[in-house]
Amino acid sequence: MNDPWTTPEDIAAKVRRRWDDGTLLRAYATNGDFEPVELRVRAPRVSQIGDDIGAVRDWIAHLDAGRRDDRRYALTWKEIGGRHVGRNRLPDRAIVTSFDQAWALLGVTASVRRFDAILAMTRPYPSVHSWVLANPHRGLELSEDMAGLVAAYLWLDDHRHSARYLREISAPGIDTKFAERHRGVLAAMLGVSRTPSGFLAGLGLSTKPDLVRMRPSDSIGLAVPITELAVRSTELDGLNLVPRIAIIVENEITYLSVDVPRDGVVLWGRGFDVDQVGRIPWLVGVRVLYWGDIDTHGFAILDRLLAWLPQTESILMDRGTLLAHRDRWVSEDRPAKSSLRRLGVAEHDLYSDLVGDVLGERVRLEQERVDWEWATARLANAVGL
Repeated sequence: MNDPWTTPEDIAAKVRRRWDDGTLLRAYATNGDFEPVELRVRAPRVSQIGDDIGAVRDWIAHLDAGRRDDRRYALTWKEIGGRHVGRNRLPDRAIVTSFDQAWALLGVTASVRRFDAILAMTRPYPSVHSWVLANPHRGLELSEDMAGLVAAYLWLDDHRHSARYLREISAPGIDTKFAERHRGVLAAMLGVSRTPSGFLAGLGLSTKPDLVRMRPSDSIGLAVPITELAVRSTELDGLNLVPRIAIIVENEITYLSVDVPRDGVVLWGRGFDVDQVGRIPWLVGVRVLYWGDIDTHGFAILDRLLAWLPQTESILMDRGTLLAHRDRWVSEDRPAKSSLRRLGVAEHDLYSDLVGDVLGERVRLEQERVDWEWATARLANAVGL
């Protein structure tokens, strides 16, 4: 058989494109009309018939047998030939005209029967059913979990704005792990964000509380001497402290290592979670020092903190510290390139040099790489320890 001549596999490939993009299943599920699939058959030329009539006959027999008595596709025919080879009847077009033919041709009848079961199961729940119609193949992949997804959807939809924790889900056969594993699908069904925090917030469920860790000076006025607190950010507001100075540190071990200034506090900023610290009301008007990494993201975090506490000063994020530790530089994975408008002049100039690779490609000095004697001397000078 000559390879360029059309085969049953060629016909199936054209239909499969409509299967793969979900067009066939969506039309089937919505009782839509089947749009016929027609393929012009690549057939032997007249000259080829005379060269190898046996190969041509085998090809015709193979393509004709592939119809399976029109259960998979139908063929139309044409006559070609002339004085030298006589008249010959060859396939001209292959046509698939029904869903049943398409299922048989692609060998997906069992999958369609599973899809029928999914449609029947989800039809009473419009949001779930709509998701299945929009994502038919994903629905098939999840066919064994679909009953659980329906149960989880119903519980979550019924408990919107309940302020309950996801751990409290009590849908039949469903636990927290199931809901978390299928969060993306459930989010689409429920019309909320698929991110962990956005999913819970969108449904009005309780999230893990944000704790702020703080090391207070023993002279700051707490009722009992405490070396460290981890308090919900909303409750920290109620302490109503009046520190002389606050040091906010990005890295956890550095936060634990820094000396607490007299009448002051040291707070763990936790990178971009610095908002939790920035919104503490009793820090308004207090002198605030921020120490983060010398890289583009470190300055982006500083810029974010300045939105809350515009009096914030950076420390150990200067050009002198960076250049003095050249042998400890590492490469920043995904540098930021945002326009930062709250930085001071020196900070902005250094940030611009980092963005522009003026000092080297993707330069980064992590705060835990800064020499400790260098750091403590400058901190002591800044806070008056």
